[in-house]
Amino acid sequence: MAAFRNISKKYKDIISKSTLISSGSPAVYQLTTKKDKIGTLPRKTVGERNVNEPNKTILLVGETGTGKSTLINTLVNYAMGVKFDDNIWFEIVEREKRSQAESQTSDVVVYEIFDFKENILPYSLTIIDTPGYGDTRGIELDVVVCHRLFDLFSSDGGIDEITAVGLMMKATENRLSDRLKYVFDSVISLFGKNVEENIVALITHSSGRTPKNALQALDAAKIKCARDEKNQPVYFLFDNCQNEDRAEETETALRSSWEITNTKMSKFMNFLDRARPQRLMTTVEVLNSRIKLAACVHNLQDRISLIEQTQKEIKQIQVALRKHEQEMKENKEFTVEVDEVYKDKEPIEGGRRWSLFNEGAICCTICEETCHHPCTVARKPKHCKVIEHGHCIVCTNKCPVSAHVKENWRFVTKTKKVQKTEKQMKDKYEKNKSESERKLSLLENLEKEMRLLTVEKTLWLEEAYQHVVRLDQIALNVNSVSTHVHLDFLIEKMKEKGDTEKVQKLEEMKIRVDKRVPAVLRFVYVKIMAAGRGLKDVFYVSGQKGVSGQKGVSGQKGVSGRTGV
Repeated sequence: MAAFRNISKKYKDIISKSTLISSGSPAVYQLTTKKDKIGTLPRKTVGERNVNEPNKTILLVGETGTGKSTLINTLVNYAMGVKFDDNIWFEIVEREKRSQAESQTSDVVVYEIFDFKENILPYSLTIIDTPGYGDTRGIELDVVVCHRLFDLFSSDGGIDEITAVGLMMKATENRLSDRLKYVFDSVISLFGKNVEENIVALITHSSGRTPKNALQALDAAKIKCARDEKNQPVYFLFDNCQNEDRAEETETALRSSWEITNTKMSKFMNFLDRARPQRLMTTVEVLNSRIKLAACVHNLQDRISLIEQTQKEIKQIQVALRKHEQEMKENKEFTVEVDEVYKDKEPIEGGRRWSLFNEGAICCTICEETCHHPCTVARKPKHCKVIEHGHCIVCTNKCPVSAHVKENWRFVTKTKKVQKTEKQMKDKYEKNKSESERKLSLLENLEKEMRLLTVEKTLWLEEAYQHVVRLDQIALNVNSVSTHVHLDFLIEKMKEKGDTEKVQKLEEMKIRVDKRVPAVLRFVYVKIMAAGRGLKDVFYVSGQKGVSGQKGVSGQKGVSGRTGV
């Protein structure tokens, strides 16, 4: 450890408990933090807790490379009273060996900065750091971030109020890309309208001048946030070079940058002091309802898909039987080829990759259905939000929790080409029939099976419709995309059914959310294609599934009719 020479005495105690990272100018130290968890999320604490001191909570979100880690370290140094001439810099965010293209944060992390001897701030700080959205590790991580934030807000002893949501941007941004819109929408959709006045822009890599381009980009994208008396987005500027090596030729410029950041940090602290913390109780309650309703819609769509594929199999058999009508009359043996429907267990891509998030699917082994995916917080089925009073509210038979498992796979419906004899078809479609029904011909039994499936499909379709209407009614954000991915699916099915009244209502709902959704969906589509996954993979995005090989928008391949939160 470096000697304490030329370093203010006020830091000696802190330095003695820290690890030297760099002995240059400034000397850089890694703070030793107290580490524990809030639920399953990591928490790191520095300073001494004062139970009588108020607390301010900041949530930071942004793309990879915007400088969240540097800003968190800046907040710590400001709270500690570190000055430029102290020639020292402390870091609370631990450095990791990763490429610059990747976020340095792998999980949502809670940092707590409590009172230091200098008592610079009249309150303690809680900072919620999120992984950089849109980095090279894929959208599946972005999705988990939203789930982890929800877990943080709903866990015992978790975060129950927010003072500020910081939307991080670089000063050089002259437009909000589809990706950045997706990032901000993903997080803002977690909150209610009451949080709007607490959302501010934190603009990094700044020279101190008014970031006209970045502000125009926020306005053009219609991002909801706090506004000043001129109706301009409330923003704060920060540089990102406080810990850069101070060579003789750069010291003057670095001192100027330090002072700019220090001045703007003071203004940000004043904003926190004035801001009214927003309680998250209502947010958690509504998100709970959205999780349950969305899981039901997802499962119902799976059931409808199963019925449609079964009907397709029956139609193939009907066509084949009519083709072999003469052989049937003469009791001759024959076989037909059909696409037989069956249930299979499909591994969840990313389930093990992001194992620290406890991701998996809650599945019913009796109904052979996926009841909730992704389920990121419940370690066992009994802890999942789709289980109420010991039974599942999602699967067809509302089975007891004992029939459910949480695994890194889910049930999916598949088809395979098989050769069937007339006897095999009779055994399948006349099994469990009454005596009078068994006297019917195989074709007559198939017709009856088709009618029953059509009735069942209508019931599931109506139930899915009612759930989507309910989702729309309880949405926290009028621009929320959480129900969008269901709408095209239901509009298509209601058109097939000929229910013009419901089609009109669904299309009206779609118009209300379409203003925001295209940017999100375009970004998701591009990310998946760029990753070389094609359209076969599906993952949840901001409370919705993104892209699949199923029919979606306007009957084209693209948007899946499934959802998460």
